[in-house]
Amino acid sequence: MSKWIKVCALKNIYPATGVCALVAGKQVAVFRPSEEEQVFAINNMDPFARSNVLSRGLIGQHQEQFWVASPLKKQRFNLLDGSCLDNDEVSVEAYKARVTKGFVEVQL
Repeated sequence: MSKWIKVCALKNIYPATGVCALVAGKQVAVFRPSEEEQVFAINNMDPFARSNVLSRGLIGQHQEQFWVASPLKKQRFNLLDGSCLDNDEVSVEAYKARVTKGFVEVQL
């Protein structure tokens, strides 16, 4: 099992935004959808545009689940499992994320 890797302080991610972090050599998009201590992590690569931009996408919510819309081609990805809401055949890798003592941690 992979270990938890500290990414940044939770206070460094504004609510309703995402940031990109280099975690064990991978670009990971980390999102904080609200004021709560809830965070999500997915691969930063937009598979449609083939660009590392998902961390800059807009966060939305549908049926109790959060998603991010790519800033380039607007496809939406579920923040919990990485599935694409617009194309069932495409997904991005999703990672476990948590907040511990005020710091965001990700497990690849």
